[in-house]
Amino acid sequence: MWPFKRKTVSLTDLNETRSTGTGYTTQVMQARADYIGGVDGVAELTGTVQGAVSLWEGGLSVADVDGTDLLTPAMLALAARSLALRGEAVFLIRDDGLLPCSDWDLTTRFSRPVAYRVGISDTGGGKTETALAGEVLHLRIGADVGMPYVGTSPLRRARLTAGLLQVMESALSEVYNNAPLGSSVIPFPEAPDQDMSDLARGFRGFRGKVLVRESVNVTAAGGPAPQTDLKPSDVSPDLSKAMTKETWAAARSSIEMAYGVLPGLTNIAVTGPMVREAQRHLAQWALQPVAVMIGQEASEKLGNTVKLDVMRPLQAFDAGGRARALGAIVQTLALAKEAGVDPAQALALVDWKD
Repeated sequence: MWPFKRKTVSLTDLNETRSTGTGYTTQVMQARADYIGGVDGVAELTGTVQGAVSLWEGGLSVADVDGTDLLTPAMLALAARSLALRGEAVFLIRDDGLLPCSDWDLTTRFSRPVAYRVGISDTGGGKTETALAGEVLHLRIGADVGMPYVGTSPLRRARLTAGLLQVMESALSEVYNNAPLGSSVIPFPEAPDQDMSDLARGFRGFRGKVLVRESVNVTAAGGPAPQTDLKPSDVSPDLSKAMTKETWAAARSSIEMAYGVLPGLTNIAVTGPMVREAQRHLAQWALQPVAVMIGQEASEKLGNTVKLDVMRPLQAFDAGGRARALGAIVQTLALAKEAGVDPAQALALVDWKD
């Protein structure tokens, strides 16, 4: 009878095989959990995150692409948005172009993807295709050493700060939506209960109105209320004591730094030089490494040497400094020629390359 066994077995045959903490099943479950948790993330609806994502989209979409025609500005913009919010972007390589994939699953060997099951969106309903790793352009940033085939977005890497920003903006939104801003309460002499109820019902819920309530300090025998009790009281919440402005600004600056955007770019007193420095910092330390990663992945999958450059299109360099450097180089080369010195050897001494 179940669950008893009919035949006699040894104790070693009754041992159950369990999955280890580093087994394949655990890795797949963790990968799916990271994938599900990283799709939406937190704080994506805030203007700070969308502003940073727009900078990523604009910066990568105008990049100079050398070596292929498949990386169009539209595909680069899609890749930038997916990388910024999801940490990954997958495109199916076809002869007529790249097909963006909305969902995907993969199998790996030695931590390298070998096959994909990708979902392609269509107006009449999406479809699923199976492709080898060589047919898929898989872009990822923020990969962990435990799962190098799964990317993570900046929001997921700074989850605590992103949650703080979301809570702050949600709380402020609720305050401005429900708090009695601009309302005040003034005492009112004794009156029949019906009159007081009508007055209270008429003023209740009206923002910026004067709420009338009965005075508690009156004299006996129906005398007038003291004048000191007729001072109005403001019921607007004092948010300065909670330091909401400072906390929100700090959370916003942290999220901007996670995306490679200098917080000074959104300062109300920002100047032109600071804007240029923020632009150079974003292009050099955030977008150009992503562009190099895209070029390397495209070179491996497309068979041609692909290079992407965002520094020149964004003009993320000091034009005056470059002009002065060019003048100094031309003058130095002319002097070297007059002195009979080989310019190539002189440039090699100072580690000057292309």
